Amino acid sequence: MNNPIPWFQHSVRESLEAQKTSIAHGLDVLEAERRATEFGLNELEAVQRKSALRMLLAQFKDLLVMILIGAAIIAQILGEAQDTIAIVAIIILNAILGFTQEFRAERAMEALQALSTPLAKVRRAGQIQTLPAYQLVPGDIVLLEAGNFVPADLRILESFQLSIDESTLTGESLPVDKQTHSLSAESLPIADQKNMAFKGTMVTAGRAVGLIVRIGMNTELGRIAKLLKEEVEVRTPLQNRIAQFAKKLSLAVLGLCLLIFLSGLWRGVEPVLMFMTALSLAVAAIPEALPAVVTMSLALGARAMIRRNALIRKLPAVESLGSVTYICTDKTGTLTENRMSAQAFYLHHKSFASIPDAATQNPLWNSLLRAMTLNTDVSLNPDGSWQGDPTEIALVQAAHDQGLVKEDLEKASPRVAELPFSSERGMMSTVHQSQDRGFVITKGAPERVLPLCQDIMGPNGLEAIDQDVLLKAIDSMALEGFRVLAFAKRDLGLHPNHLELSEYEQNLTLIGLVGLIDPPRSEAKEAVRLCQSSGIKVVMITGDHPKTAQAIALKLGIAHSVSDEVMTGQQLLETTDEQLLAKVLDIRVYARAAPDQKIRIVKALQTKGEIVAMTGDGVNDAPALRRANVGVSMGKGGTDVAREASHVILLDDNFASIIEAVREGRKIYSNIRKFVRFALSGNSGEIWTLFLAPFLGLPIPLLPIHILWVNLVTDGLPGLALAMEPEEKNIMHEPPRHPEESVFALGLWQHSVWVGILTAALTLGVLAWAYHTGHAHWQSMAFTVLTLVQMAHVMAIRSETESTFSLGFTSNKYLLGAVLCTLALQMATLYIPSFNSIFKTAPLSLAELGLCLGVSSLVFFAVEIEKWFKRRRRVG
Repeated sequence: MNNPIPWFQHSVRESLEAQKTSIAHGLDVLEAERRATEFGLNELEAVQRKSALRMLLAQFKDLLVMILIGAAIIAQILGEAQDTIAIVAIIILNAILGFTQEFRAERAMEALQALSTPLAKVRRAGQIQTLPAYQLVPGDIVLLEAGNFVPADLRILESFQLSIDESTLTGESLPVDKQTHSLSAESLPIADQKNMAFKGTMVTAGRAVGLIVRIGMNTELGRIAKLLKEEVEVRTPLQNRIAQFAKKLSLAVLGLCLLIFLSGLWRGVEPVLMFMTALSLAVAAIPEALPAVVTMSLALGARAMIRRNALIRKLPAVESLGSVTYICTDKTGTLTENRMSAQAFYLHHKSFASIPDAATQNPLWNSLLRAMTLNTDVSLNPDGSWQGDPTEIALVQAAHDQGLVKEDLEKASPRVAELPFSSERGMMSTVHQSQDRGFVITKGAPERVLPLCQDIMGPNGLEAIDQDVLLKAIDSMALEGFRVLAFAKRDLGLHPNHLELSEYEQNLTLIGLVGLIDPPRSEAKEAVRLCQSSGIKVVMITGDHPKTAQAIALKLGIAHSVSDEVMTGQQLLETTDEQLLAKVLDIRVYARAAPDQKIRIVKALQTKGEIVAMTGDGVNDAPALRRANVGVSMGKGGTDVAREASHVILLDDNFASIIEAVREGRKIYSNIRKFVRFALSGNSGEIWTLFLAPFLGLPIPLLPIHILWVNLVTDGLPGLALAMEPEEKNIMHEPPRHPEESVFALGLWQHSVWVGILTAALTLGVLAWAYHTGHAHWQSMAFTVLTLVQMAHVMAIRSETESTFSLGFTSNKYLLGAVLCTLALQMATLYIPSFNSIFKTAPLSLAELGLCLGVSSLVFFAVEIEKWFKRRRRVG
């Protein structure tokens, strides 16, 4: 029963012999029980879930979180309860968010298990029984009918117009017509195994008898479950950058604090005071508001993305979208409308891109539209929607839009006989009786219908068929991705029942051809263009036929020429990992791709250093969604499995919404960089001030309480308000950030150094002047300058290149309010007596305060000059 030969190669007889069963009798009860013991239950293995405590503790392993814990301990030693509470609150908030995200991610396997069919009809011991699907075993004979979910992987033994929707496994947009005879190919993608039915797919039409050949985790669905279980999520670019930032910062802070402590001892300063100063500086140097700013930025971005039809399941994915260099997208429902539509027509040797106005007044068009309506098994639901095969629904809808009502046509010309469709015949015929005559309508693949036609309808009667012209028209439609159907007719006279059924499909007259397609979304082409102008490459990975995939890719601009390579699943099977790596950056279209192949593509791109977003809606997409840097699932048409494995859910299943999410992600990362620029510049200014003062013969400029206060009021509200900054101009015309790009790239660290040195120079300059001219308030003045400099700086860095004057001082009202609030708090430390005793400050005279304000504003103008030079270089 564990035959290594693929089951699709077995004949019906060989399959039954291999499983030691029969169609008429099935398994005996005792044999079924024995096999249940041998093979286990027909269900997917439950994922071994992490305990809630383990997931919670894992949130505290991050290096930056560890540094923050150390900072909280230091703040507590210094007796700074406010700092301690603030830092601990940030740590707890971070842990809760991380725990929630990981807990929700663990539900992906549970959603996969929910696809198992609860009940199934089987034949055992010659009797038909209804059993729970988990009790089925290899060798069971299963009876399928329309509406059933397939309970296990089956070899189809008997088929009666069987059609199965396999889109959740293969991505194929149309139901697959099944057959029973064996297939000789050595290996076939799932989509081409026409004599197999797979667990978790759904029967859309017909009925069948199938033999269970694989159950549980051995099914194709189980194989995907294994991939999903084994595949680990990749850390986001933001997580990597923050981790690198934390490592570099921790080493720098420890080294500088030690250096400052030793320099103070060398100058003879009291060891306890220098130790407290060094510890205070350690707390100040760590931007403990960074996790809060990151979290707030991501949360605000997530809220904004909901308005753009993108629901964020995992907050770091918000920023990751801004780093994406490749988008690997499914076709059906994402780039296309996920509905078949009749959009190409051919009548009397002429091609049409649409149905003309008043078509029903034209005899040729009227005949075609009537045939499109009558030769279908579509029915109208009470709510006005159509029920039936998607292709037939498209045909009926096209005629309905021209005023033809199916119910009225069927009353006028009722169906009296039919030759049903089968994959072997490739066509369907219906026999109708009107008041004065009978007629046959035949619909099917052109290669099956055309040989049965002796002439073609023309405006002046019947004409000879020009085979060459017809074949060119068919090839042209096929190259554009259309599924082509031929419609033919035969008049039967007064008595349509005088013929044998087999004779109805002879001596036909061709009416015309109809091309059907799942049309591209109207906004998808512009979205693809915007991606490409932003440096993001779009790759289509679909389960559809290569020609269909290529046609849609050409229409949307994903592919640029018919000569562009389209790699099929079969070709991927024959391609080594090294060969794939060599060409993966050049391929834009993959067709007939299997689930593990999607992962191979994503991994190959990641190996090349790319940041990959992967879209999908089916069970087959779930492993690749988890593996991708950003997994994007469909909210309307997607499966629970895909949604649970993804980072982002598109509420409108629209590719254009991904681009809006990318825009938001870029804005968020830009704002996080602004905070890092602001925090590091301010912190380096504090460090330079304390480090250089002794070498300039100046007293200690700041007390520990001053350092902690400056850190609290500057990194607090103003830092958080930077997260509210609007997006910069041309944000979508810049290339994606390089995956290895540091947070400090593009001049950020240089800016932080020179602004820090300027901050120290201004602070120490005011301190030296006040100290040497006998001003008693020299320390309060230095304290005030250090605070006000950072407020001037934060107003200047709202854009890396645009002038604050062109942005407007009120475009971010949250930041303006935060700056004014910080100024008020600083004034309170100077002019409220009770605060004077706490902060060891004294009120400044109007002249002293004016000097502090004037000196502090110099940083604002210095940064504006830097941005002016940047704009000049960009223009040059």
